[in-house]
Amino acid sequence: MNSSSYIGITTMKPYCRVLTSCRNSSIFKFPSSKSNHFIADNSSKFQSKLTQSRRFHCCSAQILGKKCGINSNRRAFRFSDPNWGQIRVYRSCSGAHGGRRGVLVISNVASDFRKHSTSVESHVNEKGFESIYINGGLNVKPLVIERIERGHVEEESGLEFKDPDVNFDHSEGLNKEKVEREVPEIEKEAWRLLRSAVVDYCGNPVGTVAANDPGDKQPLNYDQVFIRDFVPSALAFLLKGEGEIVKNFLLHTLQLQSWEKTVDCYSPGQGLMPASFKVRTVPLDGGNGAFEEVLDPDFGESAIGRVAPVDSGLWWIILLRAYGKITGDYALQERVDVQTGIRLILNLCLTDGFDMFPSLLVTDGSCMIDRRMGIHGHPLEIQQALFYSALRCSREMLTVNDGTKNLVRAINNRLSALSFHIREYYWVDMKKINEIYRYKTEEYSTDAINKFNIYPDQIPTWLVDWIPDQGGYLIGNLQPAHMDFRFFTLGNLWSIISSLGTAKQNEGILNLIEAKWDDLVAHMPLKICYPALENEEWRIITGSDPKNTPWSYHNGGSWPALLWQFQFTLACIKMGRPELARKAVALAEERLSVDHWPEYYDTRNGRFIGKQSRLYQTWTIAGFLTSKMLLENPEMASLLAWEEDYELLEICVCALSKTGRKKCSRSAARSQIPVQ
Repeated sequence: MNSSSYIGITTMKPYCRVLTSCRNSSIFKFPSSKSNHFIADNSSKFQSKLTQSRRFHCCSAQILGKKCGINSNRRAFRFSDPNWGQIRVYRSCSGAHGGRRGVLVISNVASDFRKHSTSVESHVNEKGFESIYINGGLNVKPLVIERIERGHVEEESGLEFKDPDVNFDHSEGLNKEKVEREVPEIEKEAWRLLRSAVVDYCGNPVGTVAANDPGDKQPLNYDQVFIRDFVPSALAFLLKGEGEIVKNFLLHTLQLQSWEKTVDCYSPGQGLMPASFKVRTVPLDGGNGAFEEVLDPDFGESAIGRVAPVDSGLWWIILLRAYGKITGDYALQERVDVQTGIRLILNLCLTDGFDMFPSLLVTDGSCMIDRRMGIHGHPLEIQQALFYSALRCSREMLTVNDGTKNLVRAINNRLSALSFHIREYYWVDMKKINEIYRYKTEEYSTDAINKFNIYPDQIPTWLVDWIPDQGGYLIGNLQPAHMDFRFFTLGNLWSIISSLGTAKQNEGILNLIEAKWDDLVAHMPLKICYPALENEEWRIITGSDPKNTPWSYHNGGSWPALLWQFQFTLACIKMGRPELARKAVALAEERLSVDHWPEYYDTRNGRFIGKQSRLYQTWTIAGFLTSKMLLENPEMASLLAWEEDYELLEICVCALSKTGRKKCSRSAARSQIPVQ
């Protein structure tokens, strides 16, 4: 039988796939008798009369197992046909065995330098793919070429699917217990709840809802898939050997990245990732009971305070690296559209501005703490620690080519400057606090000791008695004449995991947590920040926020999700102190199931379930599972954490200066790092 291969040219915003049954002449020279082809086809922008939101179409009902509609305006082009303007719609054809298995096929652009600093082409004065991706219009999408092989029908849930090109050697080791043990009922319950939270899009799993509380009559946006919230779920599935849901999530959110985002006639940068998305079902025009599923993203235009989610793109990059590390599927990172997505995020983060600091400047409420909590400026929580981690991930994943030197140089310089800035100016211990106590102010000099003009009276009275003799932490924020001395758990734990802090500082953070266990852990791990804002300070900084009352929610609430492996558990394993993590997990295990897996706990000691806490919170469930799996298989921690990069310490943009100004004291930072 003689037929042609087809490629879908991505010219419109939504991303969907249509199956064809071509049996001959694959463009990549695969045996024609054993291959069919997938078309990555984008439909035109869906303008539903039922909603003003942008929608994401899906199609190919026969292969995906759902009766999804097909838009007649979609364009699919025949690769061998010079007439590219012809409109065609192709439907799926059944194979010999009635089922298909998808196999990714891309050209080999693998880099031999995955563990070194790598790059992609600069977006300045270049005519490469990135300029086409952006300047060609918001509708332009890269080619996605896939092959379909006949095979046995997979499990209907989709979670057991394993791509033949993906190496699950690492994750399969977690399924084969070193010592056979009976799985506790609480873990069985947690897995049952996590799987029930899975969201399907056209028959394929694409994420998990934020909370799945059956008694919640007003879910608000808790019934959506959040990028940050899905990360612990993704790692639970990856460690279980179920990577397909994570791959689907990464690719679908990537397609949402390039959509037009507008709030009050203003559009933010192209690299912005959505905070969340929801799968909606809408009827097709014409009736007959036909419908289609669409993805409805939120880029912040519906969020409280209309704040863009700065951390979403950073989480996406970090999860992309984790997916490759655990599954061995580095081909996903090397896809052209994925490489472009990484570059767009970096371009947005590395854009030149008026700031004098290498830390990322953000507004309040642009991360996990998504309400007014006084973290605007240069917060450690989360932007600096996450930003540093995402930059390190990008160095590993970006493809090397001759046109990418500018971006590589920018990444390396920012990593070097950021690590020095955080280690030198954010770190406080008893010695540093005593030094600040004796600061002179109003120093006008390049040799000033008090570079940020911090007034000694800013040292809070609680800190003087709270800081232990052995240990310290990274402060929450630093701006001119302002230091936020609150302890933010997430930022400090990420600093350990990513090696943003020195080895001595990382050890000091865990020493402080152990010494102040009753304050930071108490009855339920872990405090999101310490101490809480109270009285007049609470009224001024939060605007009298009724949800962020003292020792509740983001204002000193206790969040079990902070146990999950990219935080406390992983940090403890990395530093050789897993006993701290076991102690915290055992404490949480006593209450989580009994309390129906709450989102957070209230009061100074974490004794009460949060007054507005959702039950059956997905990342509480996933965090518990991943922590348990990592403690049973601590060797997996090395795939998810970073060691010190000594090359970064030798890179300093000051060395390129010819102005004669005194160079920065980088030797002081290097002296804190023990050479092993």
